[in-house]
Amino acid sequence: MNFRNKKYLCSLKSPLGDLGVFLLISFFSLGLLQAQTPQDLKSYLPPVSGWEIAEEIEVFNPQNLFTRINGAAPLFIENNFREMTSMEYDQGEDLYITIQAYRHATPEDAFGMYASERSSGLNFFEIGGEAQGDNQNFYFFAGCIYVKMFANESSESIGEAMREIAKGFAGKIDPDAGYPAIFADFPPEGRIPRTESYTTSNYIGHEFLKHVYTCNYEKDGKDFQLFKMNCETKEDAESVLNQYFKFTKQTAPFSEGKLLIKDRYNGNIPCVWKGQYIIGIYSEAGDEIESSDDVLNAFEQ
Repeated sequence: MNFRNKKYLCSLKSPLGDLGVFLLISFFSLGLLQAQTPQDLKSYLPPVSGWEIAEEIEVFNPQNLFTRINGAAPLFIENNFREMTSMEYDQGEDLYITIQAYRHATPEDAFGMYASERSSGLNFFEIGGEAQGDNQNFYFFAGCIYVKMFANESSESIGEAMREIAKGFAGKIDPDAGYPAIFADFPPEGRIPRTESYTTSNYIGHEFLKHVYTCNYEKDGKDFQLFKMNCETKEDAESVLNQYFKFTKQTAPFSEGKLLIKDRYNGNIPCVWKGQYIIGIYSEAGDEIESSDDVLNAFEQ
């Protein structure tokens, strides 16, 4: 049965009616999107004129990833890495392009890994959720996959081939890839493009600050970072703040609304607690952001 055939699915009679059919379609669509075994990923590689896709693939897991990327492995594992599939395009015996497809637990984790390796020295492209590269290296994320591509030589034709590969590959992984939706909440004024990031844990050195979305800003001549934590529940947000206040030795009781965290290592951090969310301002230089209330009000709204 071909579950991609939505006409067939819509002709099914579900005891739940239209809702049941909708859920059935959604279930199989999600399954197809996430059914990305190493063999699936290889089948997604597009044909490129003048290049051959090598038969062999290599697969790495959290236990043996270090054998391929050595000291970089811990950062991938911190970003909930699950499996890496290594594939190759060849042109003759001496020219090759290596494709490393890193599968993570969630699209946010894949984005976070991409963002951690983003470089302003590379060109950006609208491929997948976002892509960057030159004529020898290329990187992008789509769905739960972060892809790194390397050629053993650099030329304009190799760069064109890598972009062609990336466009076709990303379209198969997730044709609707993009930044996590939560970034739509970040205010536009002063926002520095392509500084969005996602940290799974240990934000600004605190293990209890997890699942933090950030973006860099510039306002009144000062640089700072806006962050937003989704703690899933109001109780979990309160627990995080309790841990933070215990660390800072601030004993005053607190409630939802504006707070000032006096972090001896990271400076004063103005923030707002609202339900399951904690939003705030962090300055790496330790600057006091004079308009912090205006910034947080814009963010909160």
